[in-house]
Amino acid sequence: MAGLIRARPLEGTLAAPTLDDVSGNAPRRGSSGEVFLAFLKLGLTSFGGPIAHLGYFRDELVTRRKWIDEAGYADLVALCQFLPGPASSQVGFALGLLRGGPLGAFAAWAAFTLPSALLLMLFAFGAAAFEGPVGAGLIHGLKIVAVAVVAQAVWGMARTLAPDRERASIALAAVLIVIFAAGSIGQIAAIVIGGLAGLWLCRGGPVPTTGHLTFAVPRRVGLAALALFFLLLFLLPVFSAALTSQGLGLFDSFYRAGSLVFGGGHVVLPLLEAEVVRPGWVGEDAFLAGYGAAQAVPGPLFTFAAYLGAVMGPEPDGIAGAAIALIAVFLPGFLLLIGALPFWDAFRSRPVAQAAMRGANAAVVGILGAALYDPVWTSAILSPYDLALALTGFILLTVWKAPPWVVVVLTAAGGVALGLL
Repeated sequence: MAGLIRARPLEGTLAAPTLDDVSGNAPRRGSSGEVFLAFLKLGLTSFGGPIAHLGYFRDELVTRRKWIDEAGYADLVALCQFLPGPASSQVGFALGLLRGGPLGAFAAWAAFTLPSALLLMLFAFGAAAFEGPVGAGLIHGLKIVAVAVVAQAVWGMARTLAPDRERASIALAAVLIVIFAAGSIGQIAAIVIGGLAGLWLCRGGPVPTTGHLTFAVPRRVGLAALALFFLLLFLLPVFSAALTSQGLGLFDSFYRAGSLVFGGGHVVLPLLEAEVVRPGWVGEDAFLAGYGAAQAVPGPLFTFAAYLGAVMGPEPDGIAGAAIALIAVFLPGFLLLIGALPFWDAFRSRPVAQAAMRGANAAVVGILGAALYDPVWTSAILSPYDLALALTGFILLTVWKAPPWVVVVLTAAGGVALGLL
């Protein structure tokens, strides 16, 4: 694999960062250890969600370390926002690939992901200790945090991804589809119909230029990654049902959720809820408490999967469940990224592709909007005091631009105070 996937630098201002290049101003090709340490720092300090993560990456790896130039970084961000999956983790994976090859890509993912995954696993193992009015108030406060955070995500995504009548109508249609066809089938249908509607309604957007992003990923490797992505997507449900394997079923559920996340990490909430709460693997209260806790830790929101795998009722759970869920939810995004890299410059210039993605992204707004009501709102807002606390968190996030971890602490404290009343 290391001989097939070798990231070469961008054409233009950045010369080839190879081990043989010892002259000029070009940066050397880095080691996987260097990549790990750089991303471990980011994994320990990157609070604030995927958009903030991209800002941290730019400051540390573009401006300070100069692993990639501005134009190439912008193109890489555009690619990862276009694809399903966790955009900031995909950008980090690609930067690790550019700097340290396949081992560098794995090192970047591990270092950026493990800090928050370990913290959420510790929360999962200690969640049962939260008993009495203080513990119940803390858990309820974390559920109220989820209301504020998801409301902020819906508000921001609606302004960006559904700013006109056509896309707002697609978002509304997605809400109706999800309401009348509950579960993952309704969510998949909403995204597919949104993309088809985008072909008809969303053709007017600008088409980006090409030529900044160049990775030496052979086309045969890209095609193999895409083939593996689809094989796993369609065959995992068949094998998990035929073999009646809970471990394989767990991998299938989280892989499917990770395959359909368009528009940001918060979109994984309704997808995972359909996969783990409705079958009874995780209780609704535990699900929302973990989602609230995920807002207080650095790193990618997808590490919420580690918490869910750890608290799951049927085995495998604990550390094994967390590892299975974590790998499964990230894997499809990385397979799609490797598959897209050889073809991105040609594909992104096609108006049809851009129109379909605008429609699919608008549908995602509707899916997340439906999730804001059920299960987030219906299980967390039980009194006017809960509503006041959720609105306070929402205003702190959207108007005061408070860091999410601060809002988590304040809202959790408010939940404890309400629990003692």
